[in-house]
Order: sequence, then structure tokens, then C-alpha cells
Amino acid sequence: MPGDEASPLARAEQFIWLTARVLEQRRFAFHFLGGDADPVDAALGAYLGGDGGYGHALDPDLRGPLSQPLHTAHALRILDGLGRCAGRRVERLCHHLTLVSTSDGALPLVVPAPRAYPAAPYHPVRDDPPGELLTTGPVVGVLHRNRIWHAWLFRATDFCWERVETLRHAHPYEVQSAVAFLDGVPDRARATAAADRLGRLVRERRLAVLDPARGEEYPPSPGYAPGELLFPHDYARRPESLARGWFTDEEMRRSLDFLVAEQRPDGGWPVRRRAWAPGSSLERRPIATLEALLTLRSYGRPLGPAKASQETT
Repeated sequence: MPGDEASPLARAEQFIWLTARVLEQRRFAFHFLGGDADPVDAALGAYLGGDGGYGHALDPDLRGPLSQPLHTAHALRILDGLGRCAGRRVERLCHHLTLVSTSDGALPLVVPAPRAYPAAPYHPVRDDPPGELLTTGPVVGVLHRNRIWHAWLFRATDFCWERVETLRHAHPYEVQSAVAFLDGVPDRARATAAADRLGRLVRERRLAVLDPARGEEYPPSPGYAPGELLFPHDYARRPESLARGWFTDEEMRRSLDFLVAEQRPDGGWPVRRRAWAPGSSLERRPIATLEALLTLRSYGRPLGPAKASQETT
């Protein structure tokens, strides 16, 4: 009814139209307004490079046109959400990953290049970077979930297994990447066993805020910004994730309640990581907003009608 308070989805929609890149606008329309996948695909194509990788700040923390593994992980999540993670495009992408991998078959955090473009200070550029679970895990997990078979995957999968099964002092984002790998890898029994051990590590190391009302009792990990904390919903973004078993129903309820309450008056969700450039911060908030909405919907939390629906009532 006119005059009623706008629903969470309607407020988020207003925020998306006001601030988001074309790609996030198209993604919102696809996931929440019944839009077609083709416009999302077309918008994503603008970030595709001639080498088969993705660049042009697809991940807002790495600026410039160069193809980087973080952009690849972001692109694959989008394609996975569209149900289009297949075909010649993905085959070319895997060939690109072969060329930029480290000697152990994994992906570095940032691929060094002759010309340096701006990057977030927490993503340092090294001349000889090591392979990282942070970048390799999400890429391998999505490719396996979509039944992609390519020679690059063999060594990259072995790398992920070794890192996941030997993690002892992980930081929260590395655990997120491990979950992304475990949720997609074909060996479900091995993945379940690894996830059980990882979940115990998360609780022992206090890497998840189990009670948002007592967040001050959970200090950020070294190098993280003040308030840069992860919650159960950040690990178990979908109820079918192996990470869901790490938390009780009450812990997950509190986490999702907190996520609902995090929506700002402008309709968007905040970004808890360190702000380092105005453009990057502005571009990341719509991405965070989409992720929040998708997580809440996957857990059955009511979002209400979109703005367009409300205007016709």
C-alpha cells in the first residue's frame, strides 16, 4: 500500500540503481526481478581480456585492464549463478590459468606485470608470488561443481587438498576459500572430513563471531581493519554448504538476524574491509548487497517485494 515502509528488497533495489555498475544492475535484475541471463553475460563480457582472463577491475580491489586470478574467481561465481559456467569461454579461461599458475600449479594472489596498476595495499604485488588457496580454492571449487574437466585442474586440485588438510593458522578469508573448494570438489567424503576439521579450527581460533551482540570479544585477525570480522553466514553462504554444520541453529539465526540489521538507510549493505580508494569502496558495496540478498533468500528470510511491485499496489 502507498505510504507503507519499503521492503528490504525495494530499498536494496533503489541502492543498486543509484550506485551500482551495469554488471551488478544486470545481476540484480536477473536474480530478483525475473530478468534474463543474456544481459548479465553481455555485461560480464566487457571485462574479458584477449588472453581469456578477466580484468578491468572486475574485482574492485585490483584496478587496470590486466587479467588477474581474483577477477577470474569473481567471473566464475557470476557464471555459476547464471548456470553458464561451461563452453569454449571456460576452456579458454582454463588455458589462461595454466599460463599464470605458479610452479606448484596454483594461482597467485596477484600476477606481476611489467606495468603496475593500482591495487589494494592488502594485495601486495610480488616479483615471484607463491600459489595461494585464497585465489585457487574458489576457482577450483566452481569448476568442479560445474563438472569442468581440464588438465589445469589436476595439480590445482592437489594443491587445494594439501593446503586445506594442513591448515593450522588460517585467517578468515582463507577459510572462506577453503569452503568454496570443499563445497564443489567431487570427493564428498573427503570434503566432509576436511570440513569437520576446519570447522573445529574456526571455533577454536574464534574466527567466526558466534554472538554479534558480543562482537567486541572477537578481535580482527592480524592485518584486518577494525571491525573486519566474519560471521557464520560469511562461511555458510548457503544452507547446503558444508560450513553450515559448524554452527548451531541458534548461532545461525543470530548471524542472519545481524545480516538483516546490517542493511543501511540507503538500502545497501556495508563493506567491512579497509577502504583504500573511493571508486573501489563505491563499487564493492553493491556487490556486498547482492551477496547479502542472495544469502538471506537462500535461508528463506523474507525480503518483501521489489520497488516496482510496490509501486503498482
